[in-house]
Amino acid sequence: MSRIGRAPIAIPSGVEVHVGNGVVRVKGPRGQLLVDLLPGISAAVEEGVVNVRRENDERSNRANHGLCRALLANAVAGVSTGWTKELELIGIGYRLEKQGSTVVFSLGYSHPIQFPEPEGISIDVDPKAARVTVTGIDRQRVGQVAAEIRALRPPEPYKGKGIRYVGERVKRKAGKQGAKA
Repeated sequence: MSRIGRAPIAIPSGVEVHVGNGVVRVKGPRGQLLVDLLPGISAAVEEGVVNVRRENDERSNRANHGLCRALLANAVAGVSTGWTKELELIGIGYRLEKQGSTVVFSLGYSHPIQFPEPEGISIDVDPKAARVTVTGIDRQRVGQVAAEIRALRPPEPYKGKGIRYVGERVKRKAGKQGAKA
């Protein structure tokens, strides 16, 4: 039995979970999310917790058991507290500013890059510290938007310039050793 799939999901106060027709609706103070259950997996709300079960021990059901439980736990955490990813700009002349619902990046290209704020995601900008904070209730979308921002100028291995996650370590390369001798 899957250790992750077996663990019950505690429902915090203010969060409602409804199961029906293979879809779990999670509603909380920050919003509402729908999670589709995969075939062979069922969920039930019992005494303030959500339990995820599988029909049988087929290989696909065993594989999807923990996945569905993790997706439901992420949805419950998202509607109650939300998800956040922080990125930082490293490099001289790299700047960012927010204009309405668009973030404008100056990343050393010949033109500024305009990144519109997707629906359901909020992007906060601190131009002094050159930091971007992506927040939302859907963990997958928050991570995807953060990855798209990072892809605008990924960190390069020689000087470490670019956009990186806060706390991310970039492996540095030595560069041209012959020029120093």
